[in-house]
Amino acid sequence: MSFNVLIVDDSNSMRAVIKKIISISGFKIDQCIEAVNGKEALEALTDNWVDVIMSDINMPEMNGFELLKRLKKDNLLKDIPVIMITTESSEKRMQDAFNLGVKGFIKKPFLPEEIRKILYEVIGVNDEGTYEEDRGDDEAFDF
Repeated sequence: MSFNVLIVDDSNSMRAVIKKIISISGFKIDQCIEAVNGKEALEALTDNWVDVIMSDINMPEMNGFELLKRLKKDNLLKDIPVIMITTESSEKRMQDAFNLGVKGFIKKPFLPEEIRKILYEVIGVNDEGTYEEDRGDDEAFDF
């Protein structure tokens, strides 16, 4: 199973690093969409469905917190899990992010194993990247 991921960071090189580390981690990506800030991320979400959003906090135009607030106001987007990837280490900032609905928090620098673990946890898949119900017996269904 593979997933669509939206990476939101104002640094082109950081987006490339995150994308590469996700790939190295073994997490399977179907489509990787990139945005330079929250505003661009919202625009990307009008044309693309994603399974998870990985976003920096500090960005120009619309930061990660503003993006979270906008996502939570949209009935179609409010349930997309968001993981913050940031250099922020303040407990208050982390708590603010969780209060706004962040599902995971990764501090830079990070390892591929950390990325895979938090992605799997947030999306709700097991260590093989599949949903638990995928292991069921298809013959049990009568359709």
